[in-house]
Amino acid sequence: MNVINRVQIFRKKKKMTQEVLANKVGVSRKTIVSLEKGNYTPSLLLALQIAEVLEIDINAIFYLGKE
Repeated sequence: MNVINRVQIFRKKKKMTQEVLANKVGVSRKTIVSLEKGNYTPSLLLALQIAEVLEIDINAIFYLGKE
């Protein structure tokens, strides 16, 4: 199993850039890019921070995918 995320979808709905999201959660823009591309699985703390900033339930943004 792997973690699927919908960060990009919800970030764009908020009309937020990757840079702004990165600054709000304390990571680099490259981290957000990697996350959105599925190349990086965030820590629980980072996932919760992203959900809080995007004002979306964490389960709507991150979920387990089956390979």
